Amino acid sequence: MLAQPIADLINEQVNKEFYSAYLYLDMANFYADKGLLGYENWFKVQAQEEMSHAMLFRQYLLNNGHAVTLSAIADPTKEYENFKQPLVEALKHEEYVTASINTIYEEASKTKDYRTLEFLNWFIKEQGEEEMNAQENIQKFEVFGSDSKGLYMLNQELASRVFSPPSLVI
Repeated sequence: MLAQPIADLINEQVNKEFYSAYLYLDMANFYADKGLLGYENWFKVQAQEEMSHAMLFRQYLLNNGHAVTLSAIADPTKEYENFKQPLVEALKHEEYVTASINTIYEEASKTKDYRTLEFLNWFIKEQGEEEMNAQENIQKFEVFGSDSKGLYMLNQELASRVFSPPSLVI
């Protein structure tokens, strides 16, 4: 049985993942308003990923006999001063999510909840990929984004991203 403190942390994570989806949709809106539809696409796909993560955490709670409590999702709307700022904010947010998942992992380790540790291992790896992708977006923008042709090429590259549902079995 899943210990209540771990269930509470996972339930909080469900809500954090839904907030992440809202945040990335807001970033997608920013880029759509600026006509950068490739960046918009990248963040729309990112929002879909976050929704799928929320649903995985949700299902894990249900599979382990715990109710899911959904909280109000905060308004993520932010004003961005330039094209790079959402990229930087996305990295900061991924680092925040990583820390949150690490907190759940730490609690599961303390209580020797091996099933939850195994479940979280996928998210630990996923967060490494998320942070790497966010850093790569920043680096490419810093190198090519100040040139209109470079920005155009980056935008085209990001337009090709497609959503792939996670392959985690819970």
